[in-house]
Amino acid sequence: MADILIAEDDARIRLYVAAALKEAGHTTRTAADGMATLSAYAERRPDLLVLDLMMPRKSGFDVCEELRKTDVSLPILVLTAKEAESDKILAFGLGADDYMTKPFSMGELKVRIGAILRRARLGETAGRVEDVFKFVSWKVDAAKFMLVAADGTKTPLTSLELGILRLLAAHPGEVIVRERFLNELWGVSYYGTTRTLDSRMSTLRHKLGEDGAYIETQRGIGYRFNPPGSRKSASRATSSRR
Repeated sequence: MADILIAEDDARIRLYVAAALKEAGHTTRTAADGMATLSAYAERRPDLLVLDLMMPRKSGFDVCEELRKTDVSLPILVLTAKEAESDKILAFGLGADDYMTKPFSMGELKVRIGAILRRARLGETAGRVEDVFKFVSWKVDAAKFMLVAADGTKTPLTSLELGILRLLAAHPGEVIVRERFLNELWGVSYYGTTRTLDSRMSTLRHKLGEDGAYIETQRGIGYRFNPPGSRKSASRATSSRR
């Protein structure tokens, strides 16, 4: 079981989530605002952070951004009333691993927490040995959750982004359907929408820069990684993203 920090300014929701996760066997701590969240993290790093975005003193966006400066592997699940696609893209861009909107199902929250924790444990296992692979011009350092450019520039990855890259790199030229991404990265009992995957893919492409064009969208189906020199050109992949 895990040590979970719940950052939520609504006392009713905060207590409800804490009680439900305790019943599931987790240890829980709570924070009612952004500054209290950072203080609780500094006191003891949690195994996972459930983070509201609209909090006093420091927003969830700011908390996520600040934590990611020093901790790229902390699992962060956003739980918020903000439904706009732009908010989701921003949260993922700042390093959130998953995004749920209120009102929410406690059953789904537990499933998503379980999936995030499984990915985090896989990352910890990988970190015990050297685990590096190539993705176009980038070196992917799985142990450190980092993209490393040819000039040494480093870009942090979340555990979910790392999982997406690993799956794509392992199956070059193959169309990977959305359901496979969801089953392997979120878990077989995941029952959210594919929009979370699509938002995360958009953020990952941005991090990859020009190399993001080698990830081709198969509309309504999934994604395909077309390595340099493959039959599918990068320009074709770029046009398919529109």
